[in-house]
Amino acid sequence: MVNVTIDGIKIQVPEKTTILDAASQAGVHIPTLCFMKELNEIGACRVCVVEVEGYDRLFTACNNTVAEGMVIKTNSKKARDARKVNVKLILSQHNTNCAVCVRSGNCTLQKVANDLNVHSIPYEKQLPENRGSLKFPLIRDYDKCIKCMRCIQVCDKIQNANIWDVVNTGSRVTVDVTGAYDLEDSQCALCGQCITHCPVGALRERDDVDRVLEAIEDPEKITVVQIAPSIRAAWGEPFGLDPEFATVKRLAAALRRVGVDYVFDTNFTADLTIMEEGSEFLEKISHPEHNKFPMFTSCCPGWVRYVKAHYPEFVDQLSSAKSPQQMFGAVAKSYFAEKLEVDPSKIFCVSIMPCLAKKAECAYPSMLDEQGDPEVDCSLTTREVNRLIRSEQIIVKDLPEEELDMPFGIGSGAGNIFGATGGVMEAALRSAYYLVNKENPDPDAFKSVRGMDGWKEAEFELAGKTLRVAVTNGLGNANKLLTYLKQGRVKYDFVEVMACPGGCVGGGGQPIHDGVEMAPERAPILYSQDKSMKLRFSHENPSVNEIYEKYFEAPLSERAHHLLHTDHHAWKMPGEK
Repeated sequence: MVNVTIDGIKIQVPEKTTILDAASQAGVHIPTLCFMKELNEIGACRVCVVEVEGYDRLFTACNNTVAEGMVIKTNSKKARDARKVNVKLILSQHNTNCAVCVRSGNCTLQKVANDLNVHSIPYEKQLPENRGSLKFPLIRDYDKCIKCMRCIQVCDKIQNANIWDVVNTGSRVTVDVTGAYDLEDSQCALCGQCITHCPVGALRERDDVDRVLEAIEDPEKITVVQIAPSIRAAWGEPFGLDPEFATVKRLAAALRRVGVDYVFDTNFTADLTIMEEGSEFLEKISHPEHNKFPMFTSCCPGWVRYVKAHYPEFVDQLSSAKSPQQMFGAVAKSYFAEKLEVDPSKIFCVSIMPCLAKKAECAYPSMLDEQGDPEVDCSLTTREVNRLIRSEQIIVKDLPEEELDMPFGIGSGAGNIFGATGGVMEAALRSAYYLVNKENPDPDAFKSVRGMDGWKEAEFELAGKTLRVAVTNGLGNANKLLTYLKQGRVKYDFVEVMACPGGCVGGGGQPIHDGVEMAPERAPILYSQDKSMKLRFSHENPSVNEIYEKYFEAPLSERAHHLLHTDHHAWKMPGEK
């Protein structure tokens, strides 16, 4: 322990404690901008500078440690003046047209500048002229980048995708794509973690809200919306609503106020996915001599993009089942169109997803209906649907709950937990157990695959065999697992991979809380909802059973293969042969 004095407050802290952490323990706030604990502690922005007695130079608080007897002044004139100059210099190279920025009101630079009482910039503006593609799902606004390096760190250290890097030298130093000229030509998985870790609006998703509004206002279009499981754990956050109040039924009410015709639940097609993917797995383990293991889940398009780009030798081991988003689109433009007795081209299918990769997925040439139109016309992130609701001047807290529409408004608890890491595996095992034993297990029998650990393993007895499964979340952990598989250090039968840390609840399209990882807060909401539901098994979903009885006949039938499965080689990642 060392003794230090911070702004006149004497405290004891463990040696090697940073000045920033020591100040926090003393109840003293030091502003930061580029800092992210255990990820980006490089002092790039120099907003956290403090004065230490006995030294002429200022110290960055985020990456300098305390020493015995150190006397620190966090807000002396010298520190305060330097801090303001640093912020003004950053603003001189930043597009400060905040009124039309998606991060206005939720921007760390904006808050720091306001807190420091910065109201003018005495330096000449120098904005880069580079422009990212406005058509790609991930957009980089070069004139908003503050060179904090957070996107590089999360992409390298957490996601192992290595898309961003420092380029140029001297005053021309900036952050840009590495290994490709344009972002759309890179091997980006579109996980969106660079967006949620960016403190400003330099990275954002392509906004498709206007496309949805155009469809709603088109009298020839029937707008059908599906809501992903993880959305119900997060959509109320920007409105200051508790999860208990911000239910999926209240979101349905908001969407109907916007003007959509039908509001359905992606939990329905999550259950449908389990029936197809679970049956596919059982068929494979029944004929191990003809198959390679492990079989990997395929519901996360970020993961699919990553494995195609980095480990193409494993692509054939992906489940051929489409993601719940795409299964829904396929069903909406076939079975549902027939029920409505309308041409499928009249249906405009919208998904609300926690994800940018979903925007890319619905545009793949392998995801078209019989008429050559996209099965899912448009995918909105959670942030976009929040902006859509605000743009329509809807006061969410005044809305009553409204039931989702039928026949796709029913989802099981198993479908609900798809949004958390381990949820797909648990849902699949619940139904696989039933399909083998013709009786339900305890719904929580497979809960050992839950939790935020990056790589989890478990063994279960199924069909007289010991089933070895693994669950990973975050592409960095997926990279480790795939490396171990290649080296023969581990062997599994079934593996679930989610691209985002914590699963979809921590998705790149979810509401941003700077410096806070929200997945551990959101996942328990989904499990709590699962536990309180009467329907906890995918195979007991009455709407799923009805669609098999009336349309698909059985999982893996010819029609099910045609509509609910895909060829992962039917589209290419940049650079893929």
